[in-house]
Amino acid sequence: MTDFRKPAMKHPAPKGDRKANRRGAARLAAVQALYQMDVGGAGLNDTFAEFESHWLGNEVEGEQYLPAEAAFFRDIVAGVVQEQKQIDPLIDEALSRGWPLARIEAILRAVMRAGTYELQWRKDVPARVVVSEYVDVAHAFVDGDEIGMVNAVLDQIARQFRADEFARG
Repeated sequence: MTDFRKPAMKHPAPKGDRKANRRGAARLAAVQALYQMDVGGAGLNDTFAEFESHWLGNEVEGEQYLPAEAAFFRDIVAGVVQEQKQIDPLIDEALSRGWPLARIEAILRAVMRAGTYELQWRKDVPARVVVSEYVDVAHAFVDGDEIGMVNAVLDQIARQFRADEFARG
């Protein structure tokens, strides 16, 4: 496995094996898989096979990856691929003028695409949890203003698709 296919994480994944951590690990892996597909051009089935055999719950390059909820991982990655033509315009609209999604770093595109997919198609996960989780995932790869951008974009999309959750407080 070559380094160009996996962005360098800035912080290790959280420890523990609660369901939330298994889903958090699935989100992190999904973002890495989407990044790999975007940059390296890997196909969906090859990506699933690689991640499920080499990444999820294994040690990679000296870091122990948490066991991930494999079905959740698959749903996010396949969902983003299937719905990308609807997801990308939503993100473009939420980004500041002059910064179309195509100009955003590949890893941040992956974070925002996965978060947008969950916000629109995974109503079983509270919107605030989705936004918080993907901001945490973004922290694993980038620092600074990019984190704020991810938060702002996903918050705007969350309020668009889950306004009722925010109205309740």
